[in-house]
This record gives sequence, C-alpha cells and structure tokens, in this order.
Amino acid sequence: MRQVIKKIKNILSNDFIRNIGWLSGAELINRVFRLGTTVVLARMFSSAEYGLMAIIYTAFEFAQVFTLSQGLGAKIVQVEEESLPAICNSSYWLNWLLCIIIFILQCLAAFPIAHFYDNNDIIAPLCTSALVYLMFPLFVVSAALNRRANRLQVIALCNVTQSILANLITIALAFMGMGVWAIVLPMVLTTPVWIIINWKHNPWRPPININLEKWQEVVTFGGNLLGVKLLDKLRANLDYLIIGGFLGLNELGVYYFAFNAGFGISRNVISIFTSALFPYLCQVRTDLVQLKKRYFSSLKKAFLVIIPFIALQSSLAPLYVPIIFGEKWTSAIPILILVCLSVIPYSLFIFTSELINTIGKPHLTLYWNIGYTSLFVIALLIAVKGGVLWVAVAVLTTQLLISPPFSLWSNYLVFHSLKRK
Repeated sequence: MRQVIKKIKNILSNDFIRNIGWLSGAELINRVFRLGTTVVLARMFSSAEYGLMAIIYTAFEFAQVFTLSQGLGAKIVQVEEESLPAICNSSYWLNWLLCIIIFILQCLAAFPIAHFYDNNDIIAPLCTSALVYLMFPLFVVSAALNRRANRLQVIALCNVTQSILANLITIALAFMGMGVWAIVLPMVLTTPVWIIINWKHNPWRPPININLEKWQEVVTFGGNLLGVKLLDKLRANLDYLIIGGFLGLNELGVYYFAFNAGFGISRNVISIFTSALFPYLCQVRTDLVQLKKRYFSSLKKAFLVIIPFIALQSSLAPLYVPIIFGEKWTSAIPILILVCLSVIPYSLFIFTSELINTIGKPHLTLYWNIGYTSLFVIALLIAVKGGVLWVAVAVLTTQLLISPPFSLWSNYLVFHSLKRK
C-alpha cells in the first residue's frame, strides 16, 4: 500500500502532470462556459451568420500568426539563461513592430475580403478585432517567462478568466441582437486580462530603451516557427476559405458549426498537453536519455486521455447535437464525427513537432509542414466538388497519410541519428 501511495505521489509531483492539472482545470471551466455560448449562438445565429463568424475568426487567426507571439515565446522558453535578458528585450520590440504592421494590414485586408464574399458588413468587425494585436506586446514576454518557469497555473488563470468574461459578454450581446459583434467586442474587451495577470506573476517589465541586440537569433528561430504556425493555420482555415468561395456562406456555416463543435472542443484538449509539453521537454533538451523518457511518457499520458475522449465525443454526436444545439444542425453530424476522428493523427503531428522544436531544429518541422499543406490543398480542391462531407473526409485522410511517417522519422532523427553524433 505504501508503495502505491508513493508511486501516486511521484506521479502527481511530476511537472508535466502538475501543469496538465492546472490547464485541465482551467479548460474544464472554459468548456462549461463555452458550451453555454455555443448553444446560444447555435440557436440564435443563422447558418449565414455562422459563416460570417468563420470569416472573422479565420482572418484573426491568420493575422495572429504574423505577430510571431508563439515563435517569440518559444524562443524565450528554449534559450540559455545567459542570453535570456537580451532575448526578452529584442522580442518585446520586434513584437511591437510586427503587431502595428499587422493591425494596419488587417484593416486594409477587410475591404478585399468583404468584396470576395460580397458582404460589406464584415469590414467594421474585422477592423475592430485587429485592436487586439496592439495589446499583444504588453504580455507576450511575461507569459513566455511564466511558461519557462513552469508556472502554467498563471497561463491557466489567464485562460479561464478571459474565457468566463468573454463568454458572459458574448451571451449578453447575442441576446441583445448584436449579431457578429457579440463575438468581436468580447475579443477586444477581455484581452487586457492577459496583461494584468502575467504582470502580477512576473517581475519582468518592458524596457524603456529600444534594444534589438539579439534580433537575428529571435527572427531565425521565430521565423521558422512562423512558417510552421502559418501553415498550420492555413490548414486549419483553408477548408473554410474553399467552402465559402465554392459553396457559399450557408454551406460554410454548416461546416464551421461541425468543425467548431467537434474539432474546436478536441483542439483545446490537445493544447493543454502541448502547452505543458514544450517547457517540460526543454528542461532536458541536452540529455537525450531523459528527453526520450519524458517524451514517450508524456505521449502515453496524452493519448490515454485523447483517444477515449474522441471516441466518446464521436459516438455520442447523433444524440447530443439535436438535443443541445437544435434539429437544424442534424445535417452536420457526419461532418462532426469525421472531424473528431481527425484529431487523433493531428495530435501526433503536433506533439512530434514540439519534440523537433525542443532540439532547436524548427526548420525541419517547417519542411514537413510544406509537404503536408501542399497535399492538403490538393485534397481539398478535389473534395469540395462533392460537398462539405467530402471535405471532412479529405481532412481526415490527409492527416492519416502524413502524421505517422512524420512521427517515425522524427523519433529516428532525435533518438538515434543525433545520439551517434
């Protein structure tokens, strides 16, 4: 009995498990509030309004990649201690430069986007949502430093606080008949939560003097991750663009609902593990024995949660979709099931990418992502002729073809090829 208790204590004291606990708790609370929001929007929004929501989120997520916030944060987590102050300062000023440019570009892009979809109602929401980028530089470095220190409870607190506020505001505005503004205004109003909480839990403050001493190192590392994240976002949103362009807003609305109710929920489960995995692996990146032990142990724990979760979500979809979201979304059930199943190979690809990034070779992840995205584009362009269901089939098939080979190749590279050098 003592041995069992001791083993349980050792498991719970593990940094990875502890961080998973914080992020899982936050995500559980997020899910409760997001479920309420999803139900409200599903019952109050038309499929065309869902289509407009898809366009807003797609444009926002694409532009967000170019802020390099994830690449800058990853470099801060990964860098050696002696270079950390210079990297933080350079990252801060680079982020300001990028965010200002992206704010302007998204506002300008709103006009051709509106012309493409023949809907001028999208211009003002796109310009308003771009205000979020002007807040990013104020918390990106502090958030990365909290991740580096394995204080993921701070990130969890940011997530859950923003989620609660944003979902409550969204529901209130939706009942007021604000349409797509019900999702745009909460994005802007709740982003300061990240600034306040991260500053409270980290002593680092933005430098007064401009210092770009390490800009080349930051840009090189962040630039490769920019390519990876951009291609990831392209794959995540390309089906929306193709469906909206070829099949119209109504079909896009149905597909977006299915993807949001299926992959959207599962993606948050994945993000819990990836957020905890990268700093956990970086702690032992120079010790291949420990790195291998931590990687495969983490992978096992992740899939013990992900696979049953996906199986449950997929099998129960015919029951909960009409009851919770309404009968009008019944046609989206087969799409939702296919999208859910695609999460399993997608998870493997994401976890493997974090392993490659840990050893400081994000360019290799970029090369695989280029091939992955090229195959994905071809599959979608062929599948869209058959309708939204065949697009979902193409998403699942492409991920099944790419993820296992990428994982096998990466494992060989990291744990066999590098070991011999």
